[in-house]
Parts: sequence; structure tokens; C-alpha cells
Amino acid sequence: MSVIYTVPYSRSLLPSALIKYFKLDIEISGPNENFAKSFPQKRFPAYVDVDEKTGDVFKLTEVIAIIQFLLEKVGNDEAHALLGGDSLKTRSLVTKWLSLWNSDLAYSCGNVYKQFKGIIPYNKKTLEAEEAAVEHIIVDVVEARLRDFTYLAGEDITIADLYAASLATLPFSFLFDKKWVAKHPVFMRWFNTVKAHPIIAGIFANFTILDAPLAPPQKKKEQKPKQEQPKKEAKAPKPAEEAEPAPEKKAKHPLEALGKSSKFVLDEWKRQYSNQDTRPVALPWFFENFDPSEWSVWRVDYKYNDELTMTFMSNNLVGGFFNRLSGSVKYMFGCLVVYGENNDNGIVGAVLVRGQDFKPAFEVAPDWESYAYTKLDVTNEDDKKFIENMWAWDEPVVVEGVNKEIADGKVLK
Repeated sequence: MSVIYTVPYSRSLLPSALIKYFKLDIEISGPNENFAKSFPQKRFPAYVDVDEKTGDVFKLTEVIAIIQFLLEKVGNDEAHALLGGDSLKTRSLVTKWLSLWNSDLAYSCGNVYKQFKGIIPYNKKTLEAEEAAVEHIIVDVVEARLRDFTYLAGEDITIADLYAASLATLPFSFLFDKKWVAKHPVFMRWFNTVKAHPIIAGIFANFTILDAPLAPPQKKKEQKPKQEQPKKEAKAPKPAEEAEPAPEKKAKHPLEALGKSSKFVLDEWKRQYSNQDTRPVALPWFFENFDPSEWSVWRVDYKYNDELTMTFMSNNLVGGFFNRLSGSVKYMFGCLVVYGENNDNGIVGAVLVRGQDFKPAFEVAPDWESYAYTKLDVTNEDDKKFIENMWAWDEPVVVEGVNKEIADGKVLK
């Protein structure tokens, strides 16, 4: 039997609704052992189609592809119209709006949501930037279209509208409140019309508008109980010869306490990397002069690759992270690269750090916990090759045995 694996998130809502509305013989399941075996990336929704006649198995991921496949499988006039009918232009517009909502809007909404829920550390600047990105797309793209057309792809409702409305359940759950609704009559005219469609009406059975947006979690200051101060005793007069001890200087950065490296000079390495050919000259210099007793190299992996969309946006994410690491740049060097292609990419890299612990260098960036850190051994051939590839950018990144070309990247120096 065919099966679709879903979780109670906005991207999974429409595929399940289509199956129920068109009464397709497809099991709706949550994650289980079969899902883990069939889909090692563990991305939702995921679909397994089993041909009843031949027994052939067809696996499919990515929500847009699944939605379109299900409607083609239905094959009647209603499903055909939802896909855009016979018009090539309309069908292309359907795909355009599906892609926009599933990439730009879902990405920015997801980043705001993660901060609101404490999934990633709260940062006021990045939160405001993502909220502004959501507002820009709603006002300047979506509402600009809906001022001239009843629906996203034209004058007839399509699957693009149904998916967009179901995806909008996410920002309505924490960000879009009554005040926001009052400011967006064009959007709300469209939204209220679409959410009443029988395919997705069930999704909105208990839908309500927030009185106010949720507040991101703030660190609470612990209030220490007041303690009675002991009475100060009169100080005995100091002998004339006794000098006042000089106050100790506090290190401005935790890594400053380690002092200067006795062998490996970071500034010289940065000059080598900037001015010399990377593989034939710079990298051999690095491994010849590297001092593992005073420095360490770390593999850095972005934790939320499944949320990345356009490669240029992923690279901007890296650039922002490096900007926020500026307070530690005297003690670091490295590269993070973006591998893959639009809507299927990831972020990984190798970073040199003063000392044996990554945390003092990275925690100056509010979003440092969005990355995973693994210490590398430069004497291990596999680790050494990984460092070389990350800093040379001339070899693909291997992900689960598959080569992924490097699309872009940033250097921290």
C-alpha cells in the first residue's frame, strides 16, 4: 500500500488534506522504522507509491513534487484545474508561487519561529531582519499581485493558493496578530477566501487570530536574596614601606589569557593563504608550521540544512555568522562553504581556533549554537584531506557518498 510520512508541521498539512479530500488509497503515517530506512535524510513529507498491478515502488520527497504527483494521480478535471489547467502560463505561475512560499517565506518564517521557540538563540538584530523579510514579501510581492488578481495564479483558485494558505498557519501561530490583520486587508481577503475551500477547511477548524504576537524567550536575571552586609572593621594603618599591590588586568577575551603562540603565527598564515597558491604553497606551509599544542582545527556543520533554500541566501547566512565572530577573529581562521544547489544545499567547513576548546572563540556570536563542532586530527589523512578541501574549494563535498559541488562560501580571516 502507498504511504505518506508526515509530521504536524505546516509543510505536511496540504498533502494529507488532498489524500483525504480525494479519498486516495494512501496511508497517512508518522515517522517509523520504515520511514528511517527509506528516507535517510529524514525530511517530511515523504511519499512511497506502490503500483497495485506491478508492485513497483516509487519514492518521492519535497512537498511541491508530492503535491503535484498526488493531483496528477487523481487525474480528474478538478485536480487538473488546481494544477493550472491547460494553460502553460498558468501552470508556470502555479509553480512559481509554490516555490516562493516554500522557499523565501518558509525560510524567513522558520527562522523567526525558531527564535520565538528558543530552538536557536535569540538575537534581536537577526530576528528583526527576518521579520522585515517576511513583511517585504507579503506586502511587495504577494499583496502587489493580489491587488490585481483574485488568486495567486489568476482568477481561479489553484494548488498554489491552497498550499500558501496552509503554510500561513505557521506565522499566524506566533507572529500575525489582530493588529497585523487590520493592516493587511488585501492579504486577508485572499486568505479568508482560500481557507474556506473544502480541501483545506478542516485545517482551519479551530483557527483563531492572536491578540498579540508571542514574545521571544528572554534570559531571566536571577534575583539574589539580599544579604546583610557585615560592618566594616577599621583598617589598621599600613606601614610606611608597604606599597599598594597593583590590580590585576582582566583579559578582554577569554583566549587572550593563552598569550601569543610560540611557534605558529596566525597573521603569517593568513598572509600565506591570501598571497600564495592554496594547494601547492599555502597548505604545505600550514601543516609544516601548525602547532597542535596551542591550536586546534574544527569541522563546523550547520544544524538546519533542511531549512536552507537558495544558495545565495545560505551564503548570506554564513557571512552574517562570520560578521558576528569579529570579536574572535584574532584567534581564528577558516572557511565555510555552501554545497549543492537551490533547495538542496548545506553548509560545512573547517575552522582553526587558538587553544583546544572551540567554545570561547565561537560563543561571541549569538547564533553559534546553530552549528555542530567536531575536532579534527591533522595527522589523520581523512581529516587532513577534509581541511585541505575546505580551504582550497576545488573538490566537491561528499554527503552520504554523493558528491556535492561547492556553490559558494566565505573565508574568516
